[in-house]
Amino acid sequence: MQVTGYVKALEKVDFSISERETIGIVGESGCGKSTLGKTLVKIHEPTAGSIIYFDPNGKSYDITNGLTKEVRSTFRKDVQMIFQNPYDSLDPRMTIRDTILEPIQTHKLFKNLKDQDRYVRELLSKVGLDPDYGKRYPHEFSGGQRQRIAIARSISVNPRLLICDEPTSALDVSVQSQIINLLKQIQREHNMAFIFISHNLDVVYHMSDRILVMYLGNIVESAPSRAIFDNPTHPYTQALMSAIPNWNPRERKLGTVKLEGEPPSPINPPTGCPFHPRCEFRMDICARAKPEPTEISSGHFCACHLRDLTIDSSRSAG
Repeated sequence: MQVTGYVKALEKVDFSISERETIGIVGESGCGKSTLGKTLVKIHEPTAGSIIYFDPNGKSYDITNGLTKEVRSTFRKDVQMIFQNPYDSLDPRMTIRDTILEPIQTHKLFKNLKDQDRYVRELLSKVGLDPDYGKRYPHEFSGGQRQRIAIARSISVNPRLLICDEPTSALDVSVQSQIINLLKQIQREHNMAFIFISHNLDVVYHMSDRILVMYLGNIVESAPSRAIFDNPTHPYTQALMSAIPNWNPRERKLGTVKLEGEPPSPINPPTGCPFHPRCEFRMDICARAKPEPTEISSGHFCACHLRDLTIDSSRSAG
């Protein structure tokens, strides 16, 4: 097979997450959100950079290039993931009981079968399903019920970090709110940290303490949720916020910030700022140099040359 090129799905993605914190990740399809989630759980192996994992005792490990035997069991238990499509993430040949039981047995949480069965029934009840459903198979359930089963499986080992990869995108709107409320309830009860990946900005705002905005594999803006919605500073973030529909007909209006063209191919990304070909505010420097994240207020970072100029001019005026 001839290699014609390489794709950098992620580039200069730098963030940390604290206990019980929820980080929302938003961006267009193909920007690298799901790749980031799968890299963090070690489904994908990174080709550069570092992933630092802190165990429950506060000891740090660089797990970038694989997991050592010493840390593998603890890491696999501490970091779990809910996948986007509940129709693909459950094995059709396994009963619901066996699906939930698999991680429990892998990590040897219980010594006898009676305790295991009791725990599975408790988990099904916790996610709003009849405990007797454990005898059934995935094809007997709706999409919302399957996602509840996937949630039960992911929390069965009591992880410290739960990565939710668009857990509601394949569900009806009425079911989405049920799943969101269930996740928030589980977070409160188990003190988990969440990384919540979604296209739905309203859901991300409802769920998240902090939001990362991604474009073509890069984090272009990061800030507390309220700051992102009240004061979006990157032109791409402004376009995303402008696209949120208003359900009040008297206040509904077309977005004031529009995106030009289509996202560039990650095989041949643009030079300089990855967003500059679609940005109405682009300057000459945008095509030459890639902007570094600049702190524009406490905890609010933006990677944009326009913001750099604004900050520099305000400092000069002061």
